[in-house]
Amino acid sequence: MLSFAPIVAAPTSGHEIVLACIGAAFILFSLVSALVVPRRNPNFPGRGVWGFAALGALFLVAMLASIIIFGKEATTDAAGERVTTTPASQITTQPAATTSAGGQNGAPPQAAGDPVAGKGVFSSAGCSGCHTLKAAGSTGNIGPNLDQLKPDFATVQHQVIEGGGAMPAFKGQLSQKQIEDVSAFVSQNAGK
Repeated sequence: MLSFAPIVAAPTSGHEIVLACIGAAFILFSLVSALVVPRRNPNFPGRGVWGFAALGALFLVAMLASIIIFGKEATTDAAGERVTTTPASQITTQPAATTSAGGQNGAPPQAAGDPVAGKGVFSSAGCSGCHTLKAAGSTGNIGPNLDQLKPDFATVQHQVIEGGGAMPAFKGQLSQKQIEDVSAFVSQNAGK
C-alpha cells in the first residue's frame, strides 16, 4: 500500500527546511495579496502594479531557484547513510561495482534473468509508459530512450532496484527474480 507523508510535516535536512520556508513565504504572499489586501484596498494594486508584479516575479524566481538548488533527491542506503540519487537522464552505461547477485570482488553481476519473462515484467511494471524500447513496443519519453542508451545488465539492475530522477525504486515492489528478468530483457534487447 502506498503512503504519502507531507513533506513539510517532518523535514529531515537543511535543504528541506529551506524549501519549506520559501514555499511557505510564497504561499503566504499569494494568500495575503489575493484575500487580505484587496479587502482593505479595493483598488489594489492600482498605481503600484509594477511593484506588485516585480515582487511576484521575485517570489517566483526565488521559489524556482530554491527548487533547483535545494531540491535534489536523497535516499538512505542500507547502512543508514544519506545518498543523493542520479537523475535518469544522467545514467551511464558503466557497470556498477558490487559483490552481490553473483559478482565477486567488486565485479559486476552476470546476467542471470530470463529475458522472455522480463518482457512481461517490463510491461506489467509500467516501464513502457516512461521508456522507449523497440523490443517491448514502447515509446515513452519520460525516462531515457533505452534503445539509444543501451545499458548493460548491471546498470539496468541497479536502476530498477534504486530508482533515480523521476524513476521510482522497484526494490520491494518486484521480486529479485523479476528484477533480474527485466534487467536481462532490457540489456539484451536495447538498441536492437
